[in-house]
Amino acid sequence: MKISRISVWAVDLPFKEPYRYSGGRLLVESLDSTFVRIETDGGLIGWGEGCPWGHSYLPAHGPGIRAAFETIAPNILGHDPTAIDALNHCMDEVLPGHWAAKSAIDIACWDILGQAAGLPIWKLLGGAEADPVPVNSSISTGTPDEMLAKINRAAAKGYRTHSAKVGGTDIAADIERIDAISAGLPGGHKVTFDVNRAWLPGVAKQVMMSVSSRDWFEQPCETLVECAEIAQIVPQPIMLDECVHTFGDHLEAMKLRACQGVKVKPNRSGGLSRCRRIRDLGVELGWQMHVEDLGGSSLADTAAIHLAASTPKANRLASWLCQEHLTDHPCLGRGVTNENGFATPPSVPGLGCAPDLEKLGDAAAIYQ
Repeated sequence: MKISRISVWAVDLPFKEPYRYSGGRLLVESLDSTFVRIETDGGLIGWGEGCPWGHSYLPAHGPGIRAAFETIAPNILGHDPTAIDALNHCMDEVLPGHWAAKSAIDIACWDILGQAAGLPIWKLLGGAEADPVPVNSSISTGTPDEMLAKINRAAAKGYRTHSAKVGGTDIAADIERIDAISAGLPGGHKVTFDVNRAWLPGVAKQVMMSVSSRDWFEQPCETLVECAEIAQIVPQPIMLDECVHTFGDHLEAMKLRACQGVKVKPNRSGGLSRCRRIRDLGVELGWQMHVEDLGGSSLADTAAIHLAASTPKANRLASWLCQEHLTDHPCLGRGVTNENGFATPPSVPGLGCAPDLEKLGDAAAIYQ
């Protein structure tokens, strides 16, 4: 089986409401997503999606993904899409880095591999069953009352785990919102306080040593070294996100004893193939992990939930669904959805999610 044609679409994904994070200094109102369809000479078709969380979250953006395809796509035509590791080596030789572009291609190839094998991706990744994965809400920065109101609205949809966006230069305000959320959280619910790298180490120490919460704190500082410094002195468990991209980054986090858990995101790390290795390292180290993606439609959500469902329950925390923030997208009603606080991966062969071609419109580029 050989790759015979690669089609690429640029799609704007507008939000239901503006989303502020990192103490309010960063704002996202829509996402620039890239969909890729890989066709084979054997008739099988695979789908993938590359969608950064805006252009200020990580060194990736929509136009950059499509520019990377211009270099990568012609060089993988004619390759066997089911030989995924070999195909990833080819992409790395042609263009180092550019993980979000490679993720979309990697996921599309896993889709084809699953169809060829007659198995869902979660099975190929080591899962025993289509295990329902708990999903968490994502609560944008605001006043304590505003954030608690959003948590209660999410609870009404079945969410029992929440990611509350904090961080900034106003230490007193952060202490107030963290304490208020901890006190007002519905019974039996859990929360992670996501700083999105907004604090300097001194600020992180002041806030985290002042609050009563012993819940997870995510990415308190910008760099891995700064987060490791904080992890040695605070009583809360630390979750790393933006500062760990590659397998090597995760090894360095282990050496520095910088965390007790990590976010595992295909678009940040180059796809399901690389994230599977990172996930397995986390299992060996006893880390707990949120397995989800940077953003995108239910196509990106579905790929991540396949990996999450195949992760041991002891190491698996809740996963996030970006689709909940979107007004519309080409995969609406397809793939995984929130079902009273859980998402179950499809059990059909492959990914089990493909976009509506009419909603996609004309392709931005075709390689054949």
